[in-house]
Amino acid sequence: MLFDDTYKTIATKSEGIYKEKGSKFIALAYPVTTEDEIKEIIAGLKKEYYDARHHCYAYILGPDKSAYRQNDDGEPSGTAGRPIYGQLLSKDVTNILLVVIRYFGGIKLGVSGLINAYKTAAKDALDNNTIIEKTIDEKYRVTFDYTEMNSVMQILKDPFVQINNQSYEERYLIDYTIRRREADRINDALRKLREVKVETMHNHN
Repeated sequence: MLFDDTYKTIATKSEGIYKEKGSKFIALAYPVTTEDEIKEIIAGLKKEYYDARHHCYAYILGPDKSAYRQNDDGEPSGTAGRPIYGQLLSKDVTNILLVVIRYFGGIKLGVSGLINAYKTAAKDALDNNTIIEKTIDEKYRVTFDYTEMNSVMQILKDPFVQINNQSYEERYLIDYTIRRREADRINDALRKLREVKVETMHNHN
């Protein structure tokens, strides 16, 4: 196989907590797929935990982990976002947002104390979750003439294919999702048929 077509993410929302010297660190992990979702969640948490001193976070998006960010939200540079991000990396997960909300207890923890607190809270939230493996799926659309209906359906009966939508106007149209590593095999078979057109729909999940 030339590339891996699976990735790990979290199954559900989870919580973790860490307390030290009166400071309380509440960690919240969320499965996410877009930056808009992330913005919405963070805005909601800032309203819900409006009296907290800091809302620090890290996220990773995409099966290839291509989008990521760490935010210290006013804590000394590198003491919050980075240790949270480090926990995400150590679990090898993506499509995840992990926010750690800090209520200040009046006693400063120092740089190493902060790093440890954010790391431990983040780890707790991840340990309270289930890591699941997902396949990278791609979406395609095939259009064809009625005469090719049986041949097309024969190919799309494959266990790796999920049909999402079928319609008929001048030509038949089927939208389907397929696991990445199986895509070429299925699409090549379809393209060998007469009057059949296969096109890629936008991005994977």
